[in-house]
Amino acid sequence: MYIDTKLENFKLRFAEEKDAVLILKFIKELAEYEKMLDHVVTTEEILIESLFQRKTAEVVIGEYEGEPVCFALFFHNFSTFLGRPGLYLEDLYVKPHMRGKGIGKIMLSFLASVAVERKCGRFEWWCLDWNEPSINFYKYMNAVAMGDWTVYRLAGEDLRGLAREFEK
Repeated sequence: MYIDTKLENFKLRFAEEKDAVLILKFIKELAEYEKMLDHVVTTEEILIESLFQRKTAEVVIGEYEGEPVCFALFFHNFSTFLGRPGLYLEDLYVKPHMRGKGIGKIMLSFLASVAVERKCGRFEWWCLDWNEPSINFYKYMNAVAMGDWTVYRLAGEDLRGLAREFEK
């Protein structure tokens, strides 16, 4: 099912299992832009399991004149302070030749409408510190950087090592 937008010939739709190849392609294009392509280990099979079987996240695809030109992958988190779910945007990517046409704003405004419809208290995402074009765009959209917070991560062997501590 397509969702019409204010941009002529641009429509949105929620991804389906058959879109796993396309989603992986977008993920790799985004990773290349972020200079992190060597970090991508996901596969079509993993995406199918995670997105469409376990439903751990959702994907919206934007098409211009029938051609897929962008995607957004998001999921829900929960704020104990607000007592409400939040919408967390993991990835937003617009193909370079389509940037500057208002597509990013449409994608963010659509996700904001999803958040409001689902009674989310927040809509959040991370942005790499060096990504000035995106930072400027987010500021233009009135998004506020959470300067008082630092992101922490455990992954790989460190994650498994901490998990083993529980098993002792």
